[in-house]
Amino acid sequence: MAKKTKQLQTLWWDWLSTAERLLLSLHEQTAALTLRRVERLEEIQPEIDGLLVRMKNIDDQAVTSAKGLAEEFGCEPDLRSLVDMLEKAEAQEVQSIANRVIVVGRNVQEVIDRNKALIENELEYVNGTLALVSKVANEQQGPYTGKAKAGNLVLDNVA
Repeated sequence: MAKKTKQLQTLWWDWLSTAERLLLSLHEQTAALTLRRVERLEEIQPEIDGLLVRMKNIDDQAVTSAKGLAEEFGCEPDLRSLVDMLEKAEAQEVQSIANRVIVVGRNVQEVIDRNKALIENELEYVNGTLALVSKVANEQQGPYTGKAKAGNLVLDNVA
């Protein structure tokens, strides 16, 4: 008997290979963030954005495929219901691929969350540094006084 879930499985395999490429790019992003290599971050970001869009498109197609299968089988459009309607061997294949998708999806989300935290920390560091520079530049006494007569020149320029 031909596999009824061939299209869905193909979409999931495509999603998994795209996720693998995304993970590699995200790890490169992590390294660039850690080393503060802005140029490399700017090179990587379009690739990451493109892979995320591709994964979203594949995911949308997989949902549509799963809904079509559910209608064909006359069951609920969820994994458990679909697997229950399949022959044992095909059900095991579908469940196995679905488990991989779930695990890889969690891994991708963890790396994205970690990189987001690194970016937020870097922005806080830069913001704090700018606040200190602005404060020192605006002090009435110190090595930088007398250079500019305007009171809040640096703050005005930043604002």
